[in-house]
Amino acid sequence: MTLKIVVTAKQVIDPETPMSAFGIEANAVRVPANQAPVINGFDEQAIEAALLLKEASGDAHITIVTVGSGFALDVIKKPLAMGADDLILVDDPAFDNAIDPTITVAALAAVIRKIGDVNIVLAGRQASDWDNAQVPIGVAETLGWPVATVAKKVDINGNTVRVERVLPDGHEVVEADLPAVVTVSNELGTPRYPNMRGIMAARRVQPTTWTAADLGLDIAATQPAFELVSLTKPESSVQVEMIEGADDEEAGRKLAQRLRDERII
Repeated sequence: MTLKIVVTAKQVIDPETPMSAFGIEANAVRVPANQAPVINGFDEQAIEAALLLKEASGDAHITIVTVGSGFALDVIKKPLAMGADDLILVDDPAFDNAIDPTITVAALAAVIRKIGDVNIVLAGRQASDWDNAQVPIGVAETLGWPVATVAKKVDINGNTVRVERVLPDGHEVVEADLPAVVTVSNELGTPRYPNMRGIMAARRVQPTTWTAADLGLDIAATQPAFELVSLTKPESSVQVEMIEGADDEEAGRKLAQRLRDERII
């Protein structure tokens, strides 16, 4: 029987974008149009975990699901170039700048139900934009499935998933019955880079696009989990103190003493 894997992936602002490029308008983050987005880094680890499961099983199908609006196709198709089989875009203005996890959870759970007979959902441990780390757990709760978080290794044996979870001082091993949700951490290892054959194959794949209405969702009626009151850029300041001396040796002694006074060394 084919192992059906769903991987959730999110298009995010490139974390390497310089701070000077960010702007805040109407409580939303804005970046220049020429600043290309990327796939969330932790989600790429989840994609790699799915590909490893596919290679181990010999018979698996990987579906990438993403929720949002205004997708850059050359970016969001990267999982296909890595080796995933198909891509579902839940593309609706209702999801534009949606930071409330309840909205995304409702959409993802609806997609998973609509696909049907999904064995496992893999997701990144968190997203690099809002860092909430709430959506995969919410999906598991909505579906009534077990969830294992911050995985560095994922294996499937029959109807059981075995996960090595990252701990501050090592790892622990947990098992759960399928279907289940697993979030994947960067300790899994570096995701594979798409090769030219994968890139060309991805160009030929047409993603399936659904709206909130296609999933039977009334976003306006969804009870929000929280309200964003204000969003501002952090203020920063730099103070410089020049340490001088008659020569380099004296300046070095004064610098060392100043650092000791501040308990830096």
